[in-house]
Amino acid sequence: MLKRVWVLLLLSVLATAAQAFNLTDSNGKVHRLADYKGKWVLVNFWATWCPPCLEEIPDLVALHEDKKNKVAVIGIAMEYKDSKYVLDFADQQMISYPIVLGNNALAKQVGPVRGLPTTYLFNPQGKVVAYNVGALSRADVEKYISTNK
Repeated sequence: MLKRVWVLLLLSVLATAAQAFNLTDSNGKVHRLADYKGKWVLVNFWATWCPPCLEEIPDLVALHEDKKNKVAVIGIAMEYKDSKYVLDFADQQMISYPIVLGNNALAKQVGPVRGLPTTYLFNPQGKVVAYNVGALSRADVEKYISTNK
């Protein structure tokens, strides 16, 4: 019971803390939460050295490719030394969704990152409705969206 109250409290704090973001991807395009009204937005914090991050990339690519009209995926690379390495890595992984080169200050626009991967899901009205630390699958995301329309 106490754990459930903690999770609900955490989600309500996150929902009020991160209501907007302004992220510039590796191609120079700016992504604002307000630009995605009417779509689900999945923001995924990851790193090239992180095995669970690498595990979920194919599912995130498939989600991005198959649900473009309904779901936007944005990847934020964290804890890197060389931006070229990150972008080459993203190309090798055939990541088709936008990649943002992140840092702790940028991450604060979205919410706390307590481990990698960390994923935030915003509903079509722009509110944080789910938060996950650890790998997730396309099926997890689609199930959540279908049950929380």
